Amino acid sequence: MRLDGKVAIVTGGAGGIGRGIVQAFTKEGARVLAVDVNDEAGQALASELGESVRFLRTDISRPEAAQEIVDAAVAAFGGLHVLVNNAHASRQAPLLEHTQEMFDLSFGTGFYPTVHLMQAAHPQLKEHGGTVINFASGAGLNGQPTQTSYAAAKEAIRAVSRVAAHEWARDGITVNIISPLAATEGVRKWQEEHPAMAEAVLSGVPLHRFGDPEQDIGRVAVFLASDDARYMTGQTLMVDGGSIMLR
Repeated sequence: MRLDGKVAIVTGGAGGIGRGIVQAFTKEGARVLAVDVNDEAGQALASELGESVRFLRTDISRPEAAQEIVDAAVAAFGGLHVLVNNAHASRQAPLLEHTQEMFDLSFGTGFYPTVHLMQAAHPQLKEHGGTVINFASGAGLNGQPTQTSYAAAKEAIRAVSRVAAHEWARDGITVNIISPLAATEGVRKWQEEHPAMAEAVLSGVPLHRFGDPEQDIGRVAVFLASDDARYMTGQTLMVDGGSIMLR
């Protein structure tokens, strides 16, 4: 198995893309600390996947949460090899209507926790030659309307990831980024409520479907977490059916 013996942290691990990554990781032999605020979904996931998964309910927007999360992974499984910063919350509004609270929410649940967890995890990742997987978005790459704070936070995550890729290469740590398009629970609900809009979005996806959180996004995360990706760092991987083709 490609991740046999590896320990991972996945934030936002109880649902959507995070859940898909947890499922993909455990099928490849990893042990995972799934972090989320949704206690019911997190407990159900841990029960479903057994001893290979531990669930930690915590609010990652608290600065002190980062060290608590790393400590929990080490206490549960004896070390840490992979950090997946997936969790992120935001609200939509046109730029002229964006408030400080909207920026605080997006950066407070996305950018700052990503940075804090990278800092807290660094000693363990350095010891084990680990990897960081962060998340970008087409909203930031394309400048999607109404997504000001989310787009800004996601592009900030890409920037700090590239800095870390340079600085941490000497420590044997790789840092890469996934920009996904996936059929999460929220996307499926949106498709049902706005079928014409959903079809318009799909028309811009060459593969003409939204990705599966486990089979499409999770499998790419497995690749990045495995030794197969040991010569890749600082890269943004577009796992979006071809909707954005980076040059």
